[in-house]
Amino acid sequence: MYPSQMSLHAVTKRFGGRVVLDRVDLAVRSGERVGVIGDNGSGKSTLLHLLSGELLPDAGDITVAVAGGIGALSQVLELPAGASVREAIDACSAELRSLEHAMYEAEHGLAVLEGAALESALASYAALTERFDARGGYGAPARLSAALDTLGVARIERIRLWSSLSGGERSRIALAATLAANPEVLLLDEPSNDLDDAAWEWLVNRLRSHHGTVVAVTHDRAFLEALTDVIWEVDGASVMRFGNGYAGYLIAKASERTRHRLAYEAWISELARNRELVTTNAGRIDAIPRKLAKAGMGAGAFRARGRDHGAMGRIRNAKARVGRLLDEPLAPPPIPLSFTPPLGLLRTGDASERIEEVGSDAAVAVDSPLLELCGVRIAGASVGALQLAAGDRLLVTGPNGIGKTSLLRVIAGELQPETGTVTATPRIGHLRQHSEIGPSRRTLVEAFAAGTRDGVDAAEHQLMSLGLFHQRDLAVPVADLSYGQRRRLELALLVSEAHELLLLDEPTNHFSPDLVEDLERALEEFSGAVVLISHDRLMRQRFGGDRLELVT
Repeated sequence: MYPSQMSLHAVTKRFGGRVVLDRVDLAVRSGERVGVIGDNGSGKSTLLHLLSGELLPDAGDITVAVAGGIGALSQVLELPAGASVREAIDACSAELRSLEHAMYEAEHGLAVLEGAALESALASYAALTERFDARGGYGAPARLSAALDTLGVARIERIRLWSSLSGGERSRIALAATLAANPEVLLLDEPSNDLDDAAWEWLVNRLRSHHGTVVAVTHDRAFLEALTDVIWEVDGASVMRFGNGYAGYLIAKASERTRHRLAYEAWISELARNRELVTTNAGRIDAIPRKLAKAGMGAGAFRARGRDHGAMGRIRNAKARVGRLLDEPLAPPPIPLSFTPPLGLLRTGDASERIEEVGSDAAVAVDSPLLELCGVRIAGASVGALQLAAGDRLLVTGPNGIGKTSLLRVIAGELQPETGTVTATPRIGHLRQHSEIGPSRRTLVEAFAAGTRDGVDAAEHQLMSLGLFHQRDLAVPVADLSYGQRRRLELALLVSEAHELLLLDEPTNHFSPDLVEDLERALEEFSGAVVLISHDRLMRQRFGGDRLELVT
């Protein structure tokens, strides 16, 4: 549609004392489909707000030259109290409305002009009309009606209070209005949230056909797979760019892990080789007499002294090399994420079997189930009979509010069912939908040590081995962690304990896609049972276990 230019040069943004983005350099090329990923709180939305002009950088330069306009969709549309649905729609298409108003004002002003002033006004009016036509301005009402209908919110009256709508309804109306305005650049924050499968397909096709640029913050891996050709990963106040879409991003991350492993292995090998040189040659030097007899002054003795001096040189070089290697150590690569089953729970091939733990009071029968539900009713939904053994997988589905989260709380023993019985192993790991880690002045590593009942030094080693945090994060107070980092802490605590049954409520929420991929691999290898709730389309598509749909 238009050549566009959006770039950031050495951009830094702070909130209070926290640096969210630090000296970021980025450029958006015309027509790109960019997916912005990272943990919650990493700075993704901040990046969009900088591009849209809603925020100004604390340092650095932002260049935005977009003739066809910018449409920005936030996760929450902030409006004055008492605002109507119509006012919300107008706010989402404010740029197009402003252009339309300027065009009509210019048209009405032509009647009172003449001569050179009229010619100038006609030229301005023609330019405004051209811009409005390029945006498809005359077709905006029809596009809005079609989008509202597809997204299931067409029957909501425009005079209704915006605050009276559900969060999902507000998100879908704002999305429809933003897309109907047809700006050249779309800046979208979690656009696929709250969409059913049909609406999701419509959105992907609409964005694929968009004659312009799309930059979308999203945790939706299926959306990333279907749409993006560029990935921006926001992590540690920096932004990395990856080409070739989501597949290219995953390949690049795998290559990065391989390079890290090979570099660490080379470092270990070089350190061991030089230490061996020091040890080997030190023995030879110790065997050299302090003084040689005068009889040893011939050519042979000269060569011997040369060899001795060579050995001493090798020792000095090897010692210096050891010192340099230790001064610049390489961190070991993180171990693959895994959930730890108790010793008595083994998995062989496709079958899982439970064996007695020698000398353990926890020994159970081989065929003992890990979970049994009978006649359970909770929050309007019911489960007649359910039994899970080691290796079983269960995906719980149903509309929002039906009681999926309540069912997991019943299984965990946190909530009593209205009717029925629940029998479950005591070794349950529960990752809740929302973080329960509150603000604390404990540091990250101290909080992890308290959760694992380890000393701080042992906890630091274990936490860093998981690859979930940077070294610089360890001393950060829990109160200053982002929401995504708190979720990572909960995941770290979960994988550090032995469990037979995992209850996972929206486990992909707030995590970067790379971590979600690791989480899926860990679940595949876990030998215990898993009960899962997830709206993640890719996780649901790949799920190979049983499904339980809750109905009233």
